[in-house]
Amino acid sequence: MSKVTIVIIIYILGLIFGALFLDIWSADTSVLKGLLGLGWTALLLIGLFFADKNEKE
Repeated sequence: MSKVTIVIIIYILGLIFGALFLDIWSADTSVLKGLLGLGWTALLLIGLFFADKNEKE
């Protein structure tokens, strides 16, 4: 299994955790929940960048 696939699976599991337990997609949103989602997506992009960079080497 490639590192990129592992990063994507961790991201999806984090989204499911956020949806079920942290209630990120509720109708009652706040700035903190929005920043949490943006931060998680930023971590995905950083992880994809480094995973792809290490696979090419």
